[in-house]
Amino acid sequence: MTTKTLSDAALDVLNTSSPRKKAEKTRVYADAWRAHEITEIGPVKLPDRPARPEKPQLLSPTEMPKRAKAGSRRAKVALLHALAHIELNAIDLAWDVMAREFDLGGYTLPKEFYNDWIKVADDEAKHHMMLEDRLNDLGASYGDLPAHDGLWEASEKTAHDFAARLAIVPMVLEARGLDVTPNMIATMKKQEDFETARILQIIHDDEVTHVRAGTVWFEGWCAHHNKDVEETWQNLVRTYFNGRLKRPFNHPSREEAGMIRDWYEPLADDAA
Repeated sequence: MTTKTLSDAALDVLNTSSPRKKAEKTRVYADAWRAHEITEIGPVKLPDRPARPEKPQLLSPTEMPKRAKAGSRRAKVALLHALAHIELNAIDLAWDVMAREFDLGGYTLPKEFYNDWIKVADDEAKHHMMLEDRLNDLGASYGDLPAHDGLWEASEKTAHDFAARLAIVPMVLEARGLDVTPNMIATMKKQEDFETARILQIIHDDEVTHVRAGTVWFEGWCAHHNKDVEETWQNLVRTYFNGRLKRPFNHPSREEAGMIRDWYEPLADDAA
């Protein structure tokens, strides 16, 4: 696999419909970037939507089937399938933010930004593959169940605004993963499914670094434009995120990721 620029790599991944190949290509390109085999960012025209396989069927969140009985194999498969779908979208989101030509208002993205988002893309690819393998262990595969399209819709809403992309994707959507994953881990341990619990712990710990990357570069953008981080983030969330932020919050993991309570508490579902 050869490519000239990081944007060429992004375009190749985004145009790859096979989830497994998308993840595998991501891991190869991440290694190539870290080995300095790819050094330039380069321009590219990105597709409006990433390539997707025929399955899973994409539905609106309101059309999704009701959850199966907790503790059943069906419920576990549904959970892992939903997570695998999230991670697949996250691969594309990471490549999109690296290659998209945002109007940064004079703010320049250094190599460290791309280092961070290559790690994010690589982690998401690793997560998707682990979840797919675990589904296979349970006699299922990614694509067996319908999935919703909400994550890519968030990308489309923020396609013109770099700060909004960071505010919504890592600092809201991925931060939500920090909130809910510990309970999933506890549930799997209670069911003595220690392999799934191990996978979920890896995902949680990696996602802390993803949220931190979003926070760091959002703060950098705000500093360049002399904007207050808290006020700017809250305004963007109110503009681009549908609804209030859900409790409970995982404050320790959010704090480790650089998220400050004063930012998100006023936007919680029970806030005045």
